[in-house]
Amino acid sequence: MTEGPGDRVPPRAPTGTRDLLWPESWRFEEAAARFRALVEPAGYGLIQSPVFEYSWVFRRGIGEENDVVGKEMYEFADRDGQMLALRPEGTASVVRAYLQHRPGLPWKAWYLAPLLRHERPQAARYRQHHQLGIEALGVADADLDVEVIWVAHAYFATLGLADYSLRIGSMGDAACRPAYLVDVRAFFEAHRGELCDEHRERFRANPMRVFDCKRPECRAVTSAAPKLVDHLCVECAAHFARVREGLGSLGVAFEIDPRLVRGFDYYTRTTFEFASGAIEAAQNALCGGGRYDGLVEMLGGPPTPGVGFGMGIERVLVACDGEGVFRVDPPALDAFVVDVAGGDAARAITARLRKAGLASDRAFDGRSMKAQMKLADRSGAAVALIVGPAESAAGTVLVRPLRSGGDQEPVPIAAVVDAVRDAVAGASGRGAPGQSSPGEGAPGREGRR
Repeated sequence: MTEGPGDRVPPRAPTGTRDLLWPESWRFEEAAARFRALVEPAGYGLIQSPVFEYSWVFRRGIGEENDVVGKEMYEFADRDGQMLALRPEGTASVVRAYLQHRPGLPWKAWYLAPLLRHERPQAARYRQHHQLGIEALGVADADLDVEVIWVAHAYFATLGLADYSLRIGSMGDAACRPAYLVDVRAFFEAHRGELCDEHRERFRANPMRVFDCKRPECRAVTSAAPKLVDHLCVECAAHFARVREGLGSLGVAFEIDPRLVRGFDYYTRTTFEFASGAIEAAQNALCGGGRYDGLVEMLGGPPTPGVGFGMGIERVLVACDGEGVFRVDPPALDAFVVDVAGGDAARAITARLRKAGLASDRAFDGRSMKAQMKLADRSGAAVALIVGPAESAAGTVLVRPLRSGGDQEPVPIAAVVDAVRDAVAGASGRGAPGQSSPGEGAPGREGRR
């Protein structure tokens, strides 16, 4: 067995992955919280599916010829000899869960899930990244496509993003796509020598994937190729027109891109992609999705329409950095307990504050007064609560403001909660924290997790 980078001391995270530490992790949490606050009032409920599935779930849904399956999917046999795969995308897992549990239709779900692909790491692109997504099953109405696209658009607005664009297209369906594939395959055959090395032969298996190629050779060829949006059947054309009308009525700007195809076999009709103008990289897509009316059938279920999208949180946050928006500071502590008495008072006071919904921390290990005060200041707490031998004996605590003027003063332990609330309100100009909690038995403030 050869030594790898992970065998070195100190150890490092595997290539293409990263650690997310506080306080940066707070912004990650807040981005997910804002997504949840947007989608749940629209009827989407959380789904959590396993990080690995049977391989066939992705092989059938994504397609055997796709690079995700052929080159990037982490696939392995477990100790029972079953072929499993780490989840490379979110939609197939959600549909598998639907088929297993059969919730009533229509079914609208959202997820936050780690996805894993063995691809070349790039800026804002990791082998493990986290995806936010929504999926809606059981409705063929084009207005649901509009809703799904609007959700992504509205989410970006909650983050303050403005420098992004939306492209939409249609991939037709089983009624109109086969005839189109005959025409476009013949076109690529006539221009086969002009295609890139990868697609010079592979176009025969799925010519649609050539439109997704970013190499100049293929881009030049596809610019003159027949466009599927010009070959849609009556039903697909009407569906696409309804999507365009709906987006226009909601004020969502878009451009029609005939070359916009999704790389997975399960897509039908509507496709869309949001791209950031603030990410200086070839991979600047923020969100992609569309309709997949055939996926449930591919996985062994009855005909069931579906539509959804996925977006990578990491890339969305890079776009926020590029625009200088969504700079979220983690919530500061309300109080830091400084213990120089060495008794039980600090533990009891900290517990009392937390039960009252006040964010609080304390020092341990009997550090010096100076060291503990440094910790208190570094914590961002509004006040320090100092418990010395005299205070411990008298059943009091010294309340010292750290973020505003004022002298420290002793208060009885029984009144420490009100004292901290008053001090915090005075330091921040906001209402006293924890007031919405009915008494000291209430849970901690939402936001400190």
